Amino acid sequence: MVFANPTYLYLLLLLIPLIGWYIYKLRKSQASLQVSSSEAFDLPKTASWKVYLRHLPFVFRMVAIALLIIVLARPQSTNRWENSSTEGIDIMLALDVSTSMLAEDLKPNRLEAAKDVAASFINGRPTDNIGLVVFAAESFTQCPLTTDHTVLLNLFKDVQTGLINDGTAIGLGLANAVSRIKDSDAISKVIILLTDGVNNQGEIAPVTAADIARTFGVRVYTIGVGTQGMAPHPFQTAFGVQYHNIEVQIDEPALKQIAATTGGQYFRATDNSSLKQIYAEIDQLEKTKISVQQFSKKQEEYKFWALLVFALLLIEILLRNTLLRNIP
Repeated sequence: MVFANPTYLYLLLLLIPLIGWYIYKLRKSQASLQVSSSEAFDLPKTASWKVYLRHLPFVFRMVAIALLIIVLARPQSTNRWENSSTEGIDIMLALDVSTSMLAEDLKPNRLEAAKDVAASFINGRPTDNIGLVVFAAESFTQCPLTTDHTVLLNLFKDVQTGLINDGTAIGLGLANAVSRIKDSDAISKVIILLTDGVNNQGEIAPVTAADIARTFGVRVYTIGVGTQGMAPHPFQTAFGVQYHNIEVQIDEPALKQIAATTGGQYFRATDNSSLKQIYAEIDQLEKTKISVQQFSKKQEEYKFWALLVFALLLIEILLRNTLLRNIP
């Protein structure tokens, strides 16, 4: 409920002096005869019901005046709705699942840290089409582009090392992601590629895959994950899991070239917090654009209040001239 003339509502303050005048007049009308005792004038214990209703006409009049002011303010009902058009962003996540992603310089390991941060990223972008490609020595599509993020997140949980032959085929993983997003009609097409190694497998070079991405207007953000120096890697032995410190080798020149070629950016994640910050920065860089138009339709609602004013005044007149006509 809104009012076309809300300033008229200030007239409701006039009710205060009117009520004050009524109380003052009521007291002045009381007799001032001085007697030694007022017992004779006390009301009987079973006072007439008219005594209790003697103020009712005044109450009706005050309510009628208040409602009349509301009528003058022109109450209106309004219906509003939004017509939103989204310039969609399609995002393919290309995730390295080679065994080196089990290194524990990120907690609990690189792969699980990457999955957790990516899941939060997905939850924060409900209107975007998002898909997932995994790669090691080979590459396959874990989930095509979809807005059903529940399905995507469930498939994310199944991602682990050992799904495909071990190795790091960055170019092949990127090319696979490009093939999944290149025919999209979205305004913006983005690939987020995360790896912790050097391209040592696959028939497609990373630079070649970057040129293909640029041809189809795909922007690639690359993330190199791994601490500086040495990182603990688990190895399964006959005596159980043992850890060895392995030197972290990330093909940063290739990742930077991929990002530069496609108009993206390269990031280095050395721990969990920096990885979260990287995804947060990408989230800000690739915000979905939404244009919203608001429509409103207003309808006058004074008729109900005007009828109520008329009814209250009519009741007041009837009471003053019938049931309560003898009450001062």
